[in-house]
This record gives sequence, C-alpha cells and structure tokens, in this order.
Amino acid sequence: MDYVIGIDIGTQSTKALLVDTSGAIVAQHSSAYHPDTPKPLWAEQWPSVWFDAVTACIAGVVAKARERGVAASDVKSLCVSSLYGGSGIPVDENMEPLYPCLIWMDRRATAEVDWVRENVDVKRLETITGNGIDSYYGFTKMLWLREHRPDVWQKTRYFLPPNAFVIQRLTGELAVDHSSAGNLGGVYDVARRAWSEEALGMLGIPASMMPQRLVESSDVVGGLLPQWADGLGLPAGTPIVAGGVDAAVATFAAGVTKAGHHVAMIGTSMCWGYINQTVDASHGLVSMPHVYNGRHDLYVFGGASTAGQCVAWYRDQFCQGEIAAAKTMPDGDPHRLLEEAASKVAAGSDGVVFLPYLMGERSPVWDARASGTFVGLSLFHTRATLYRAVLEGVAFALKHNMEAGRRGAQSLDDRLIVVGGAAHSDLWMQIIADVTGYPVLSIEQDVEAAMGAALLAALAVGLVAREVAEGGWVTLVERAQPDSERQRVYGERFGVYLDLYPALKGLMHRLRDV
Repeated sequence: MDYVIGIDIGTQSTKALLVDTSGAIVAQHSSAYHPDTPKPLWAEQWPSVWFDAVTACIAGVVAKARERGVAASDVKSLCVSSLYGGSGIPVDENMEPLYPCLIWMDRRATAEVDWVRENVDVKRLETITGNGIDSYYGFTKMLWLREHRPDVWQKTRYFLPPNAFVIQRLTGELAVDHSSAGNLGGVYDVARRAWSEEALGMLGIPASMMPQRLVESSDVVGGLLPQWADGLGLPAGTPIVAGGVDAAVATFAAGVTKAGHHVAMIGTSMCWGYINQTVDASHGLVSMPHVYNGRHDLYVFGGASTAGQCVAWYRDQFCQGEIAAAKTMPDGDPHRLLEEAASKVAAGSDGVVFLPYLMGERSPVWDARASGTFVGLSLFHTRATLYRAVLEGVAFALKHNMEAGRRGAQSLDDRLIVVGGAAHSDLWMQIIADVTGYPVLSIEQDVEAAMGAALLAALAVGLVAREVAEGGWVTLVERAQPDSERQRVYGERFGVYLDLYPALKGLMHRLRDV
C-alpha cells in the first residue's frame, strides 16, 4: 500500500500525519514551541525552531509507521503547510537566516504603514494585490527591516515563507507557492498570479528578493536530499510538495473547493474564509490564491489576531484554581471545569462584552493599536462570566468578519464548518451557532491543516484523483444548531460589540502611545 505525509508548521507547534491513500491515519507526531515576543506587539521565530520541529515530526511518524509494517519505500511523498510567515525569513546567498521571521502576529510595522499611506498610491496597490495596507502584511514588515535593520537588509538575498524555507533545506530547490506569495500582500499581482514589479517598485523592495519560481500548492518542488534520508527514515529523492498557508490548507482539508463553501479555523488566531473568483480590497478581508485550483480560485478570509490565544491568556492569568484542580483529573484539562461553570451563565454573559484585541486586530478593524477590553463589569460577575464573555467575544469577531465577507462573496452555504482547537468545545460551538445563526459542523478527525497537506501530497503524485481531492478525506459531523432565543440576545449584544471599538478607539490609542 502507498502512504503520504502531511506536515503543518503552526504558531505554537508542528504536527505531522502519515496516512494511506484513503486518508486513514497510520501515525501522528507533534512538537511544541512558542514564538518569541520580546516587546509589545512583537512576535517572531527563528526558523531553526521550525526546521528542527519538522524533521523531528517526520522522523517520528516514519518510526511509528514502521512499527506497524509500513516500509520507508511505501511513503510516496510529503507536503509542508505552514503558518503565515509575515515578512518571510530573510536569508543570505547561502540560504542562511539573517534575522527571526516576523510572523503574522507581529504588528511592529505601524510607522511603515503610515509611510506607505503617505508615499504610495494605495488605491493602485490595492487594485494590483487585492489586499489592503496593514502591519499584518509581510511587505510592511519587510519595510520595517529595511528601516530598522539595514545590516540585515543589505545582506538579504530572499524572503522565504516558512514552508518554502523548510522545503529548500530538505530538497535544495527554491520555490514559493502562490498562496504564500499572495498573502504577503503588496508585492503580488493577484490577477496575473505573479510578483508585481510595479508594486515592488512603488515600495522600494527589489524584485530580486522575491524567489523567481512560483508554484501551485500541489506541485512537487524537489526530492529529499541524501543528507537527510537516514535521519528521517525516508528514501533519498522522496518527492516534497509545496503546500501553502495553513488556513487555506485546513479549509481544503474540510472539502472546501467550490464557491460558497466557507470555514472558520479557530486556533491561536481565527481565520474565516470562503472560495471566490474575484476580490475587492475595500471589503477589508485578505485574499490569496487557494491551495486547490489556485489559478482560478481565491481563498478570501477575515482574521482575528487572537482567538484561542485569548482563552489561553484568560486561563493562565486568572484560573489557577482550575488548573490545579485539573491535575487531579484523568484528562488534566482545566477547560472542562471552566466550561462547566461558564455553561451555567446565561447567553450574553450577564451584560459583559469582551473585545478580543489582545494583539491589535486584523480584519475588518485593521488597527494594530486596538486593545482587549471587558465592558459591563459589576460585583455580580464571576470568573465564569468572564470566561464565557471571552468565548462570545471571539464569536462576535467571527461574525464581524462574516458580515464583511458577505459583501464580496458570490454566495455562502447555509452551514458553517469550524476547525481548530475551538472545535473541542461543545459550549463554544453552540455559542458560535447562536451568534452567527448558522448550523455548525466540525471535522470528526482532529487533524485539519496536516490532513490537507497530506491530501495535497497524494494529489501531487497521482495517488488520488481530483474528484476525490475535491471532497476531502475527512468526515463532517454536526455540532450545534442555532437557538432562536439566544440568537435574539446575541443580536443585541453584537450591536454593542460593533459600537464599542469606535467609541473606545481614541482611548485605546492614547494608552498604547503612553
């Protein structure tokens, strides 16, 4: 039997799956880490952390599969998906990193955003790229490096997305997939599916810093170099497939390949996206070529900077009692205790509303200086109230993006698929159904982007037909139906949510400036 490996480089961990050609999981392995946050609004990672995690995960799944009778020669390909790498990794002539990668979460380039707005034809840039201007985008982070680290800038040969960097190390071949190129924002011509010399010229970024070879996410970039073969347990020459941005790959894993399909990926951050053929930057969302049929289809998404990270922050800072109590439980999960208490709080959190802007906010707010806020607190409220308010706040951010997305989507299906860590929570799934008004489904298998990468790996070497790839390997299960009374409550609360940011924006900025 034939097998493939799917790898997903995430913000806080890398995961790998080894599956057969029907998508059945034979082995899994993961490796955890954390991004560096040396200053407020900074988030970066040394690429060696990612590479070491990828190689450990590949070796791990191969070893586990070998115990189950899978020979190394039975593994026909592997594919690498990754987090949006922001600026990309600045590398020198020898492909050695010169500086940490400024990842999607990093919002340090606020002055560079101002420079672009003052010195560049923004409307023209948006028309070319289909994307707006914000410190989220990679091109503004590149400009930060140019301004603040000229020593790095002068030595930089290329900027490489995380998956492209890892693949180059493994194969010796340099290529960037179209989804990663498009997500850089202001340097990619979305209509031509090519780097934009016009946009690069306006920004003062040398076109030579963009790798010349652009490929589809299902293209083979090269074969595994002999120097890695023994350590990974794979034959030299094993095909390695380009992959793409994790949100789009997770969306592909859920079988989202047609206009109207839409998925929310809620992990560290939140990305809600749909498939379209056209894009208009004025809607405030992000666009890139999809990882499937990318010459024709675009993946258009809205994103919250923090989603699951808000929950983790609240848990770690305010719920030490639950964390300690969970250590005596079989599953060791404090969220079970927190959700049990929060489920007893009425929809609307007894008048508390949370803005989940703990690292500024992406779409459709686009404000690096926005900040998180609890509004409506009284002596009546408890930690359970606030925990529920955090879950509701992220659901409101999701709906905010969905409302913006409806203005540009050809159509949206009458159901919402949710993938990522949030799908582990029955309470959160119900809140999302009640806030958005959509029946919520999730993937039965807990795999998402890694499974999408595996499917791309199989597609690339002809192990699955395109009609199989379009349906995906995963099974969707219904999780929650919206409740009409709770929908009414959340409709009123969502109006408050929308009004809070404009009312508080000036104060948020004053506090950030101080």
